[in-house]
Amino acid sequence: MNATRSRKGSHIDICLKKGVEAKVKTAGFDDVDFFHNALPELDFAKLDTRTPFLGKRLKAPIVIEAMTGGYEKGGEINLALAEAAQEHGLAFGLGSQRAMLEDVALSSTYKVRNVAPDVPLIGNIGMTQLRKYGVQKIAWAVKSVDADALAIHLNPLQELVQPEGDRNFEGCLKLIKKVCDEVPVSIIVKETGAGISPEVAIKLAEAGVAAIDVAGAGGTSWSAVEMLRGNESSDGAFWDWGIPTAVSTTLVSRAVKIPVIASGGVRSGVDVAKGIALGASLGGAALPFLRAWGNGGKKAVSTLAGEWVNELKMAMALTGCRQVHELGSVRLIITGKTSETLCAFGCFPSNFVSREQR
Repeated sequence: MNATRSRKGSHIDICLKKGVEAKVKTAGFDDVDFFHNALPELDFAKLDTRTPFLGKRLKAPIVIEAMTGGYEKGGEINLALAEAAQEHGLAFGLGSQRAMLEDVALSSTYKVRNVAPDVPLIGNIGMTQLRKYGVQKIAWAVKSVDADALAIHLNPLQELVQPEGDRNFEGCLKLIKKVCDEVPVSIIVKETGAGISPEVAIKLAEAGVAAIDVAGAGGTSWSAVEMLRGNESSDGAFWDWGIPTAVSTTLVSRAVKIPVIASGGVRSGVDVAKGIALGASLGGAALPFLRAWGNGGKKAVSTLAGEWVNELKMAMALTGCRQVHELGSVRLIITGKTSETLCAFGCFPSNFVSREQR
């Protein structure tokens, strides 16, 4: 078994069996509250959660985020997650396709179109692999899985913690622009649990990316995963490193005009609703769906997806929103550390309170 294939298996086993989420830092959603509407004057059955994304229309603005591929169990997991995405009309992201670039025989573990013909499917490659494989090889990887988009994941923290990780990040922005110009699908740039700042978001938008997935701190800590994989002390200094998701989502959404995906510590349909209320177009998560699969297979994944869609609709009803995009203008009460951080950046929580109540 090659090193990448082995590492993929270790990552999944650690995420399924060990505590890999942030210890102290939270995603910030607990600091965000909707202003309840006791007289919404709407019919729950008529609420519309449909959302345009990548030229298709989702039934709900949720992405089952990138997790796995590149080994046998990864292929099994991908099929189960993709089936749930197809059933509920969600988007689905494949795990890093590095393994199939190293060994074409592993391509089958990423191919899910037979069970998810209508799903907006997102391919995936790491920033540091762009330099190694070049644009043509990356384009082949996207085409071979029939993906609608490519997510380039930024993971400098994980690479620095990983003993065998890449440590040269020079020229990354130039490579992203080249991919945007030459690969004929939408390009998404995502972090992997440490968040994206508004300054980085502006650079990415100027480079031509179609969407930004903030993947903020407060959920799965990939520095923790790497420390656990290396049997290192679990109290590492970088376990909780990063920009909390609620802060990253708010600031990035203010900084750019392209769609933003709120992910990182999203743990319910209400969290998805909060992300959209803070400025995102969609919400996403990985670990909850992976653990659902681990506890009950594809049926459990589908059940969880259905619960999240229902929770999202309930949040809409209780804030008087007939269409999901209306969540972007409902009143919010933002307190705690999230409020303090946003104020430090000149984004005052009082502006969310002064929105017109539905």
